[in-house]
Amino acid sequence: MATYALQIAGLVLGGVGMVGTVAVTVMPQWRVSAFIESNIVVFENLWEGLWMSCMRHANIRMQCKIYDSLLALSPDLQAARGLMCAASVLAFLAFLTAVLGMKCTRCAGDDDKVKGHILLTAGVIFIITGLVVLIPVSWVANSIIRDFYNPIVDIAQKRELGEALYIGWTTALVLIVGGALFCCVSCCHEKSSSYRYSIPSHRTTQKSYHAEKKSPSVYSKSQYV
Repeated sequence: MATYALQIAGLVLGGVGMVGTVAVTVMPQWRVSAFIESNIVVFENLWEGLWMSCMRHANIRMQCKIYDSLLALSPDLQAARGLMCAASVLAFLAFLTAVLGMKCTRCAGDDDKVKGHILLTAGVIFIITGLVVLIPVSWVANSIIRDFYNPIVDIAQKRELGEALYIGWTTALVLIVGGALFCCVSCCHEKSSSYRYSIPSHRTTQKSYHAEKKSPSVYSKSQYV
């Protein structure tokens, strides 16, 4: 029952991580306008994401424009686009693998050992996905902070951390925790199966003892003859 609860918790965290990965990939709020010194323009907000940039004026609806070319992006955003797309695919594969290894599903049969290996695979993929999400989010955040405190960079070009970065860090943590839960469930399956096959039952031991006692050896029969 405890392992089944861990499976449900891991699947829920994995599903939340998968949705969060896709959301972070699509969101344009990776870099937002920095309102500092003379750049206090409260009626204009600028968002920069992996796929588009959006500008919102006061009393005017938001206007978004998709980037014309991948080369127009900075190197950190170029790498982030590729890594986040890979993370989205990995999160989807890990979630499907986890569903196949769940105790309530019959797609992989009823063998607990096989399902334990499937859940271990799903857990490892979830952990790898969390690391893949963590790398671009931290990389972009580091470049934003570096440019923010760089006196050479123009004030109008400085940006702040957007909401997508905070959601990305949370998503990476959720994915890693979900993967760790699946790995723990797999270890529990391995221990229970090894314990089940290594220790014979008490009834089996008594039956074998009585069978040996009832059947005399050939040597003892020859003595009576």
